[in-house]
Amino acid sequence: MIKGSCLCGNIQFETAARPNGVSMCHCGQCRRQSGGIWSSAYVADTDLVITGEVSWYAASSVAQRGFCARCGSFLFWKACTESNISFSLGAVEAPTGLSLEKHIFVADKGDYYKIADGLPQED
Repeated sequence: MIKGSCLCGNIQFETAARPNGVSMCHCGQCRRQSGGIWSSAYVADTDLVITGEVSWYAASSVAQRGFCARCGSFLFWKACTESNISFSLGAVEAPTGLSLEKHIFVADKGDYYKIADGLPQED
């Protein structure tokens, strides 16, 4: 079971499903919202149980971002046309049992760091 929460505990989530797509996102939106790289994994919508009131922000015409209005924690990313939901690995209780698989949106990465772990990188 993977469990997580926002900083203040107002929103909690859990899944018994094995997450997919364990990645670090380097896109400009994730960097602006999280203050750096956003690490996440995804499961089917129906496999993630969320308690508490998530505030959703339509960040673009293709996706929305879920966060806690009380403490500001950025917890979820959801494409409008998919039945999966990504959740923040930074909000997950350790041990996660997960391993990073790839870096995504590296064409947008900040110029103040290098990716040097040898994992696959997708533009």
